[in-house]
Amino acid sequence: MAEIMVLMEHRQGEMRDINLEMLSKGQELAEKTKAELTAVLLGKGVASMADNIKRFCHHTLICEDERLAQFNSDPYQDVLSFMIKERKPALVLIGQTACGMDLAPALATSAGIPLATDCYQIEVKGDTVLPFRQMYGGKMSAEVHFAKKAPCYMITVRVGSFPSEGLREINGAVEKVAFTFDKDYAYKKFLQYVEAAVGGVDITQADVLVSVGRGIGDPENLPMVEELASLLGGVVSCSRPVADKNWLPKERQVGTSGKTVKPKLYIALGISGAFQHTAGMKGATTIIAVNKDPKAPIFNVAHYGIVDDLLKVVPGLVAKVKERKGA
Repeated sequence: MAEIMVLMEHRQGEMRDINLEMLSKGQELAEKTKAELTAVLLGKGVASMADNIKRFCHHTLICEDERLAQFNSDPYQDVLSFMIKERKPALVLIGQTACGMDLAPALATSAGIPLATDCYQIEVKGDTVLPFRQMYGGKMSAEVHFAKKAPCYMITVRVGSFPSEGLREINGAVEKVAFTFDKDYAYKKFLQYVEAAVGGVDITQADVLVSVGRGIGDPENLPMVEELASLLGGVVSCSRPVADKNWLPKERQVGTSGKTVKPKLYIALGISGAFQHTAGMKGATTIIAVNKDPKAPIFNVAHYGIVDDLLKVVPGLVAKVKERKGA
């Protein structure tokens, strides 16, 4: 495997978290296959962003043009098709984001590259790339085998699948790529960013999250969880079943269909640990799980676990914290 190419994503001058996650996995795969890792940065006035990227790559390719100032899948497709043809990478990684979902299928088709989407794991066995993705609403994991061997494969990576910590310093070269556009893409233009309304609580910024799942049993049990979170200086979050029942607002949901969080402390109360949830919180520094089922998947990602009824454990924790605070 000669080269692994990773597309960097940015919005309004800020790099997205998915970039470091893909670079982390890219470094791992490059080391295993003796390949070189290449980051691709497209835009206008983005050269300053390359300083933080080049630290982790052998090559950082920059292409700047007014047509690339804001994301537009059509000019992105033209530039990336050119780069793929010129450099012939063995693997191309793109985030499974709104931008990636718009870009990857058309790019793979134009470049004649096999594509696997929304993958949470990537393995290499010999010269075979094996991506893994979920099926049937997360009830089954599939090991994807491409129909035929190809010189290059494309994979879109699910957000939150790989840790972004522990990246090795490589400090590779930054290279500017010249590309001549032969059209102005007048039929498809960026107008403006419309940000979603921000609610009263942003769980992505919290250092401490106390998260509840269906094991809470009844919304009347939420006040004791809110008390525990308040004593710890944190906020309450939840898994999808709790949000679906409107016991907590959607903005509090953690997981692939909610928000990805990386608090210093994550307490999971009555959460079974389905992949959709753990993918959104496994980056937490310390994870404590409380569940009556000793075989609950949440214990596979937890650093500490308590096998018991959360309705017994939470009042005990509240009492202990109050005791310590009063000491």
